[in-house]
Amino acid sequence: MAEFSKESCPSVKNILLLDSEGKRVAVKYFSDDWSSNASKLAFEKSVFTKTLKTNARSEAEITLFDGYIVVYKFVQDLHFFVTAGDDENELIIANVLQGFSDSVGLLLRGDVEKRTALENLDLILLCIDEIVDGGIILETDANTIAGKVATNAVDGSAPFSEQTISQALATAREHLARSLLK
Repeated sequence: MAEFSKESCPSVKNILLLDSEGKRVAVKYFSDDWSSNASKLAFEKSVFTKTLKTNARSEAEITLFDGYIVVYKFVQDLHFFVTAGDDENELIIANVLQGFSDSVGLLLRGDVEKRTALENLDLILLCIDEIVDGGIILETDANTIAGKVATNAVDGSAPFSEQTISQALATAREHLARSLLK
């Protein structure tokens, strides 16, 4: 059996979802390239500023920025970014971006805008977790990603200790509603 190494897998440095002013909606970093929160915010601001004047509405755009490949797409008032090392395959990174933006579109039922994204932030963060783990790309198919996220979001069968806060609140709300209806 061939030796499996992390270096042989395509990987991403971060996934960013920013609003139309360049402010964070949902971000996740998988690399130590930005060691402080200030450096992360500076990177987000500079990549947002550099891409602001482009028209990445119909399809994804690719740019080389500070030695990184940045693939990005704008949907309504949300800006989707996926960053990778300059030695990664642009098409694979573009697939990650497409999977991310399409799965968010499916989970938000086509209402892809900042307000809806913030109301469903738990789903978007779960979505990022389904796509990438520790920088390694796990899945790029939007239907598969959205299906796993939707299953995790409505599955209240896990014990409270293994649930996210939003899952635990949803389960508690469900139990309360059932007890009131009895």
